[in-house]
Amino acid sequence: MKMKKVLSGLLLLSTGLLALNASAQLYKSVGPDGKVTYSDVPPPPSIKRVEVKSITGGDSPVNNFPADLAGPASKNPVAFYSTAGCAPCDEARSMLKSNGIPFAEKTVKTNEDVARLKQVSGGALLPAMTVGSKKISGYQSADWRTSLTDAGYPTTNRLPKDYRYPAPEAAAPPPPPPAKAKDTANDASKPAPAQQNGEATFRF
Repeated sequence: MKMKKVLSGLLLLSTGLLALNASAQLYKSVGPDGKVTYSDVPPPPSIKRVEVKSITGGDSPVNNFPADLAGPASKNPVAFYSTAGCAPCDEARSMLKSNGIPFAEKTVKTNEDVARLKQVSGGALLPAMTVGSKKISGYQSADWRTSLTDAGYPTTNRLPKDYRYPAPEAAAPPPPPPAKAKDTANDASKPAPAQQNGEATFRF
């Protein structure tokens, strides 16, 4: 009888661990009464103090986000593709920040960046945005806001006041140079600007 109870307990524990591993996240919330609760399910929006941990180790990028922002930011992360001298890119970036949307900015400058942009968005139109698996090319504020709302993002800015956006990085970061490469070889290996017949191959 005792053995059956032990086996049942182990089975329940294994099931719980599998569920946690499937979600890959653990939510720590503090209720109004100060009670701390751990769960693999996001707490209700009424709970203000929320921390999100990765089950596989390390803090999640959405750590310390409120619950109604932590969920979509984790399930449908936003990547924003831009380039210099692109007025629509500036408008799109401003809209994302004013709406409190956390995003990773990818800059498009080289042929490799353009190839990556086409792979991600299916074209060379900038700005572009991915929200989870959804792809949006070209900037229309209403369309972008609808896509973000459909992905669960709040309609008001819910970012913590101390949040800082990560620095933009190349859409296709160049590989590190060989350790023993000569200066002339390094110069020759630099990616060429994204041009075709003297004009950029992406549009905006």
